[in-house]
Amino acid sequence: QVQLAESGGGSVQPGGSLRLSCTVSGTNPGYSSTNYCVGWFREVPGKEREGLAAIWTGGGQATYVDSVKGRFIISQDNVKNTVYLQMDSLEPEDTAMYYCAQDVYVCSPRTVVAGEFRYWGQGTQVTVSS
Repeated sequence: QVQLAESGGGSVQPGGSLRLSCTVSGTNPGYSSTNYCVGWFREVPGKEREGLAAIWTGGGQATYVDSVKGRFIISQDNVKNTVYLQMDSLEPEDTAMYYCAQDVYVCSPRTVVAGEFRYWGQGTQVTVSS
């Protein structure tokens, strides 16, 4: 089975930056390719899980939602089996638990939808406050 592990969360002041890491291990039963889609999401109490960005490891094509365009960048290191989320210009509204997730399909070119992802990490907390 597939396992994902997030790291890199913490507390920062408004305007600060963090880089989150998602390490992927294991295999997808019945899937012969080493390529897959990895997405980043966040969740706060009382609100639905929000998709942020996704990347297809086969070629690096990335998808971003409008709320993070220009501030967050998703990238990959296939040798390390790791996907990153570089977060700049953080605001208090970015405070949330951040999750990465994986699926075998090519990422949607316009949206990042939680229901389309099969495997999830445990999350890493990001807190932005003065």
